[in-house]
Amino acid sequence: MNKYIGAKLIKAEPAFRVDGAIHPISDKEILEDLENVHVEDGYKVVYQDGYVSWSPKDVFERAYLKVQDNPEPSSGVSIGPKMVNEFISYTETKTIGEKTTLVRCVLRNGFEIIETSGCVDAKNYDETMGEEICMRKIKDKIWFLLGFLLQTAWHGMQ
Repeated sequence: MNKYIGAKLIKAEPAFRVDGAIHPISDKEILEDLENVHVEDGYKVVYQDGYVSWSPKDVFERAYLKVQDNPEPSSGVSIGPKMVNEFISYTETKTIGEKTTLVRCVLRNGFEIIETSGCVDAKNYDETMGEEICMRKIKDKIWFLLGFLLQTAWHGMQ
């Protein structure tokens, strides 16, 4: 069987499911009075063609990345600074030699971006400043990559 990679722009909201019926999360308080009810946390998903489905919470959160609503572009969504920052899992910063900063940034999906910055004279070297320069470059790349992902989700693989 062949393998595929895909991205879709969908609408979704946190929800729960009881006996196959999907309910908005705001209705969850009605369950407090019920006994022996199996409740599944997840998301109600509405695709661009109107098809509605259910996705368990852990499956959904591994597959989809929340984007910001923005009425200006025709897609209705955009990439924002908060999304870029939240896509970073962690960073490591090291000084190499006497005047070069190296930053390794690991993203939520495991992808790594490495950037460096350096100065002319080791007397002027400041690792904090070097890290700030590297992080600006890294965030610009993340913005670019998330933009590519959003473009693919919105227009597909035409």
